[in-house]
Amino acid sequence: QVQLMESGGGLVQAGGSLRLSCAASGNIIRINTMGWYRQAPGKQRELVAAITSDSITTYADSVKGRFTISRDNAKITVDLQMNNLKPEDTAVYYCAVEAYSDSWHDYWGQGTQVTVSS
Repeated sequence: QVQLMESGGGLVQAGGSLRLSCAASGNIIRINTMGWYRQAPGKQRELVAAITSDSITTYADSVKGRFTISRDNAKITVDLQMNNLKPEDTAVYYCAVEAYSDSWHDYWGQGTQVTVSS
């Protein structure tokens, strides 16, 4: 089994910054893609950013140029630096990883709230 622990959410004014962190633990043999998703009230969960094991990154158009995803393979962590936050970034943010324990699975964190006030 793989456990994900997220941290770093909170309340910030528009234009501010937050950094989300996610640490993976458990019986991890290998991790492939790591990413962050978000879900705003009344909306579907959407991909915010992802990073492969080769550090190839993907971003949602709405966050390009403002958010940066990074990973530390030794510590098995993935971070999301969020700058110039906007009220529309308000959502619950979830960490997700594709990991091999006894087989390949997608694992999800419990979510962390990010609220951006105008």
